[in-house]
Amino acid sequence: MKFGMFIEQNLPRPWTREDEHRLVQESLEQVELADSLGFDCVWVVEHHFLEEYSHASAPEVFLAAASQRTSRIRLGHGIMQLPPRINHPFRVAERIATLDLVSNGRVEFGTGESTSDAELGGFGVDRDEKRDQWAEAIDAVARMFVEEPFAGYEGRFVNLPPRNVIPKPYQRPHPPMWVACTREETIQLAAEMGIGVLSFNFVAPHEAKAWADGYYTTLQSEACVPVGFAVNANFAVVAPFLCHPDEQAAIDLALEGFDFFRYSGLHYFVAGEHTPGLTDLWARFESEHTGPGADRSIFLSTAPLVGEEAKRAGIESHRGAVGTPSQVRELMRGYSDAGVDQVMFLCQGGRIRHEDICASMELFAKDVMGEFHEEEAERERVKAERLAPAIEAALARREPPRSRPDYKFGAANLA
Repeated sequence: MKFGMFIEQNLPRPWTREDEHRLVQESLEQVELADSLGFDCVWVVEHHFLEEYSHASAPEVFLAAASQRTSRIRLGHGIMQLPPRINHPFRVAERIATLDLVSNGRVEFGTGESTSDAELGGFGVDRDEKRDQWAEAIDAVARMFVEEPFAGYEGRFVNLPPRNVIPKPYQRPHPPMWVACTREETIQLAAEMGIGVLSFNFVAPHEAKAWADGYYTTLQSEACVPVGFAVNANFAVVAPFLCHPDEQAAIDLALEGFDFFRYSGLHYFVAGEHTPGLTDLWARFESEHTGPGADRSIFLSTAPLVGEEAKRAGIESHRGAVGTPSQVRELMRGYSDAGVDQVMFLCQGGRIRHEDICASMELFAKDVMGEFHEEEAERERVKAERLAPAIEAALARREPPRSRPDYKFGAANLA
């Protein structure tokens, strides 16, 4: 099984521009360390206007910087928002291809629709239409990667003339394509489109197994008609992460930070009311959930997500991979047995310290990661053999690249 880092750049108030600078530089140092330790991928979100929750608004810039400080780790957009008013499809294809070139072919192209009203409203995207906008954009961008020239696109939201979109990606036919999934119906859609799943729910292994089984069943059926020109058959989940020799120390170091991460996420995505530049989420969090006698049960649970007791409890615990190497190993074994292909570790949240994150990564790499990597080559071989006939049949159902040799345009008339 593969392991990735998931970077959200959570930054509680009070903060200054120096704090943002520190956060970005520490995140780059963590990616560089992950590369040296053998982690497989780094995933960086794209969010806009979500103060304290996420200050990662330009992942293409961050990943380009990371590409020059690393040599082997995969560089993932987790995700790039595809509604055209947020990211124009021509610019998406150009930026992904350029990042693929400067990184020597290490890009993972994760996509999504955006969720919060802060972002959708800020860019003027209709919530009821965002799924259709994403679907048209990902179809158009996939064609831009391979068509020479791109034959143009006529849709409800994407209307583009033929152009030869350059440069082309280093990976051929294009970087692996993924989609953000928080609901089972989106996981099924990913399977139908032949793209990978980035499951951003905190789920236990038994829950992940049901979703992964459904994904692979659909992907191997006639319902799979790839949106791209290659099939990316992979299922990834995210988990909070801090590995420490002492269980209570791991809890003490991490869970308040991950509590704040969830609290700030619920504020923007579920039930918050926000005044830009003024709302202080950290102050609210402290007053509501850290005072004497405060009820934190919906945010904090120290029960690990493993074992029969956790299954009976459902998803009440969001502790994830916070614990000792043996506890984290047990959870990772559960995900591996469930058919998960990659676990993305959420390392940073709230005021979790940079030095504790780095020590956690080093301990996990030393005591846990190696045994899973040793199994990976055989696991990938068996998986590839199992899926090969279905993938071949799926790609045969995919419409081939289009051509527009008759299309021309002229230079500007400056007379």
